[in-house]
Amino acid sequence: MNARPADSLKIALAQLNPTVGDVTGNAEKVRRARDEAARLGAEIVAFPELFIAGYPPEDLVLKPAFQAACRSAVEALARETKTGPALLVGTPWVEDGKLYNAYAHLAGGVIAALRYKVDLPNYGVFDEKRVFTPGPMPGPILFNGVRLGIPICEDIWGSEVVECVSETGGEILLVPNGSPYWRGKTEHRLNIAVARVVESGLPLIYLNMVGGQDELIFDGASFIINADRNLAAQLPTFRETVALTEWKREAGTWRCVAGPMTRQDENDKTDYGACVLGLADYVNKNGFKGVVFGLSGGIDSALCAAMAVDALGPERVRAVMMPYRFTSQDSLDDAAKIAKALGIRYDILPIEKAVLGVEEALAPVFAGTKRDVTEENIQARARGIILMAISNKFGLMVVTTGNKSEMSVGYATLYGDMNGGFNPIKDLYKTEVFRLSRLRNAWKPETALGPDGEVIPENVITKPPTAELRENQKDQDSLPPYDMLDTILEALVEPLTARPVGRHRHPVAGHGSVGAAVDVVPRPGHHPLDHADRLPLGPGVPPGGRRVHHHDVAHLHRALGGPGQAPDQRGDDEVALGVGRLHRGTVDPVGADGGRQGDGQDRRAGHQDPPDPPQAAHAGSALARPGAGPDTPEPPSSRGRGRLGHGAWTHDPTAPSGAGGGQAFASVLSRFSRMRAALPRRSRR
Repeated sequence: MNARPADSLKIALAQLNPTVGDVTGNAEKVRRARDEAARLGAEIVAFPELFIAGYPPEDLVLKPAFQAACRSAVEALARETKTGPALLVGTPWVEDGKLYNAYAHLAGGVIAALRYKVDLPNYGVFDEKRVFTPGPMPGPILFNGVRLGIPICEDIWGSEVVECVSETGGEILLVPNGSPYWRGKTEHRLNIAVARVVESGLPLIYLNMVGGQDELIFDGASFIINADRNLAAQLPTFRETVALTEWKREAGTWRCVAGPMTRQDENDKTDYGACVLGLADYVNKNGFKGVVFGLSGGIDSALCAAMAVDALGPERVRAVMMPYRFTSQDSLDDAAKIAKALGIRYDILPIEKAVLGVEEALAPVFAGTKRDVTEENIQARARGIILMAISNKFGLMVVTTGNKSEMSVGYATLYGDMNGGFNPIKDLYKTEVFRLSRLRNAWKPETALGPDGEVIPENVITKPPTAELRENQKDQDSLPPYDMLDTILEALVEPLTARPVGRHRHPVAGHGSVGAAVDVVPRPGHHPLDHADRLPLGPGVPPGGRRVHHHDVAHLHRALGGPGQAPDQRGDDEVALGVGRLHRGTVDPVGADGGRQGDGQDRRAGHQDPPDPPQAAHAGSALARPGAGPDTPEPPSSRGRGRLGHGAWTHDPTAPSGAGGGQAFASVLSRFSRMRAALPRRSRR
């Protein structure tokens, strides 16, 4: 390093995929990326938030042995910087008995500087305030005479940290992130980043990690915005990369003059990519040899099959058809076609004997009763037993294949078709499953390992969906048409997005789903300060707070035909699909008193819903739903659905509603509750 300001700078961005807990493996990723960056001519290499530990480390980061391992890895990396590029890497860090979410500057063989995250998120799946201590307001670090400001992730979702960096002489904002995916997230990040650029007058590097960690998906999609608000670089989505960016000092202002500009996929394509990456990383990071699933010939298992092959390759995917007397020849033929198109192993294991054996065992108890949904569920549970046996024997993870529509209304069998370790389509409504199936036949991600062309036969997409648990059964015998059902579910389950401009929105963790706006409240005692007032900066800076406001039901009114119009007053053909708002965030229902209507479940477990409504699949979720907050993944299934007809929602009097809006809202809740109560219960228990 030298103190003389440079006029040019080469920064490598390492958009990589760490593994939580694998300190040694993550450190080796740093080394390999540093070697690659050196070949590109980089002077310094930046990595995402908490890269050494993996993100989110949750309770693991509280273990002294893990803290020591992270520190040791960082110190070893620092010693290696006596020559070659410097490093900027995220890590847990203990100082004076306090644990910080830190970012370490490693150069010249030493730890040259440390900066700590100030604004710790405490919503959705994030609970950083529980494990980390908020850091002091940060000044910039010095590298080759260039002052780099390091706001960490959440620190840029408010203005104060960036303001401090700017007032203390920062020249470039470099923001390491662990920001999960939801549809439209890139645009939302860009808006926040531009706001910070405008306020500070500084260029901004947004560096995000990529990869799946349980139910979270990190999409990468890192970017650079120059001080003139022009996009200077864009890294790919869902793909690891080490990218060189070149910077010049022009008229006293730094400008990124060269960097990659990758075309971004949007909407359905990014949703599909998120599903594939989530499944791949869950299987690989947990050490499974491959996956096995039931291939019924229906569209849900067909889409899961395509995603599994794209994620893992055909040699690691095994499909099992388990026919019973109600299985049609069409289903048998379609399943065989899917398996052949994807090139996967395909077994046919009839379940007749298993089902009859269970029924025979139950005969003394069931004597004098009528056949009903109980016997239907025996079929599904027999299939679950077979799949779990194959899983145990061959080290394959069972893929769950239920979509969000049927899970939301309990149209599934507990311990049957809900068995499994991960469900790549659990965040997709049925209408979205149809749409992504057609998409996959015409396109696949660049990194996909499956074949090109049609992999889901047209007949699978066009035939009426059926569980085939009784003679000539169709889903629509028990459910409304899926376009109508999904419209109702979206209105009830997903958060409402219409809020006054300028409010910083965060979802609130838990079950339920009507959106709540959250104002960013200034830190107590903080006002616009001049440079002198900002210093010295220390741990005594008071933490910020957020204030939850009432729910806004305007979006719901629009989805249901406008204020004052109950949904049952409309014809089926008048109900809009409303499926273009994929990956919405989730919040607790908020009652009139502002209290959260939770059920006491662990919000991070995500494997089971309350008894009513019916339970969700015991599987992770591939997609994150957007809340209105910055880094808000959808929690697993229990938070991906509202407590339909339960809890209390309140109307925001500031929102545009019109006469009768509250009545319309109450009407749809009441209607949906009645509809659910009338449905056959495949999975009450």
